[in-house]
Amino acid sequence: MRADGEVTVSGDDAIAERLTWRSPEIALIEAEVPAARQRAAKALAADRLYEDVESAIPLYLALLKRDPADAAAKDGLQRALARLPAVGDAALAEAGEDADALRRAHAVAAVMRSVSGARGPEDAAYLERLDRADRLWELNEAAEQALADGRLDEGDGNALALFRQVLTLAPGQPRASQGVAAVESAMIRRAEEAAVRADFVQAERWLAKAKQVRPGMETAEAGRALVEEIRRIHISRLRDEGLALLSQPQRPNHLPWARERLAELLRIAKPGDPAAAELRTRIDLATHYGLLRPGQRFTDGLQGGGRTPQMVVVPHGGFRMGARDAEPDAGKAERPSRYVRFDRGFAIARTEITVAEFRRFVEASGHRPRAVRRGHSLVYDERGGNFVRRSGVDWRHDAFGRLAADDMPVVHVSAKDAEAYARWLSERTGQRYHLPSEAEFEYALRGGEPGRYPWGDHPPRPGTGNLTGGGDRSPGGRSWGNAFVGYSDGYWGPAPVGRFRANAFGIHDLEGNVSEWVADCWHDGYRRAPTHGEAWVNPGCRIRVIRGGAWSNSPAQTRAAWRSQAEADATNALTGFRVVRDL
Repeated sequence: MRADGEVTVSGDDAIAERLTWRSPEIALIEAEVPAARQRAAKALAADRLYEDVESAIPLYLALLKRDPADAAAKDGLQRALARLPAVGDAALAEAGEDADALRRAHAVAAVMRSVSGARGPEDAAYLERLDRADRLWELNEAAEQALADGRLDEGDGNALALFRQVLTLAPGQPRASQGVAAVESAMIRRAEEAAVRADFVQAERWLAKAKQVRPGMETAEAGRALVEEIRRIHISRLRDEGLALLSQPQRPNHLPWARERLAELLRIAKPGDPAAAELRTRIDLATHYGLLRPGQRFTDGLQGGGRTPQMVVVPHGGFRMGARDAEPDAGKAERPSRYVRFDRGFAIARTEITVAEFRRFVEASGHRPRAVRRGHSLVYDERGGNFVRRSGVDWRHDAFGRLAADDMPVVHVSAKDAEAYARWLSERTGQRYHLPSEAEFEYALRGGEPGRYPWGDHPPRPGTGNLTGGGDRSPGGRSWGNAFVGYSDGYWGPAPVGRFRANAFGIHDLEGNVSEWVADCWHDGYRRAPTHGEAWVNPGCRIRVIRGGAWSNSPAQTRAAWRSQAEADATNALTGFRVVRDL
């Protein structure tokens, strides 16, 4: 007996209990006999034969116990016993998938054995059918366990062989038929997993097996289509990585690495694959002629005079966006990382938009920026070493609230101000200018570098950008509490645009100087984010994304995957912007 008082049943006792039925005790007095007869007849008519004291067989047995010569009770009992095989068969019809139905079928057999000894031919036939149902149940359970253990079609007692044995004994049984389909699905899943590992030989092996499980069904062909889609993604990634390497001739070993991508692509591609042919052709061109168009600089003329900011053509391709799984300082908002592909290149401003460029827009358009209308913005207060609100500060001022020089990055602008500037460029040029999407910004920021920082996994080298350096000092002698040790850039606050080394795509200041507005609405992570580089926008969203390090950001906030959020109307001394132009 268990501690809770419930009696436990041993294995042998459980079998005995299943084979034995004991009628409920019913004591009748003479006055109760007529009512008992009526209840028994009513129960018999409803096929409620044995379950409780209101069932037909217990009532008839009680009547016979009181009067063994009761002819009506004998007749009722025989009719009830004659109904048992039909009631049992009804349970057996559901017993293939329902354990409760199988238990009811066994209960019927127990009643047969206990009351009549199951001596009649119909009883014997029913017991044979019950034995067959037990065998089918055991085979199905063994098959399902083999499936769960991953023993699909090989070795003794594999799932497919056991399910087929059931179907030989009971053609078309739903449980076993579903089991066979589950084996087919498991084989297709293994094919897909092999494809994800780029093992397409193994994938083909599992697809061939799956096709033989249910010949004539289209499931395996659907699995083949998915494997081919995975193959296409692998091929596109390898092609894009190869093209990205070719677009950076200044990188050491860019040609050997591109050839490695081609070799891997040829290993998994089918003969005549166009991506392999394209990459081979581009490698040949790069070997002999180099690439001329990616990295090209240009400006567009503005109606009414003047020109746009200088733009740089970014090569099309793809990259892994977001933080790596084990990346230090990374947060949930930077994951899951995912592969993003740009089918077309785009042009991005070579530097942040300057005070002079923004002034031309304000004067030509009459736009009143947010800080002008509000009458204040956040500036850096050196005395307190923090950011404070100051009246009378707007886009014409620098990070400290002083009038800014024309070549300084414009700050104290909101996301809506930045979008108004991009719309003005579009109207004045006939081209489509806009804020970069978050994917475009990170792609341009990384410049083909997959490391923790935009320049790689190592500390910044001299001239990398306007970053928080351990060697930086404010005019009043302040130093950074959280900075790149040993680094100094000579600035405490934003620097004039373009003063630091460009990245591999020829773009300046993405990694530092000022952070920048992008077009995306804020989401807490990248799950379900677009994969073709477009902005992730919810109509009417108020919270926007800010990307790229700034002059006062910690090293953790200078990582390539770092992202932050702010109200679309926010303005401060840390955030500016640049624009993208579609090609």
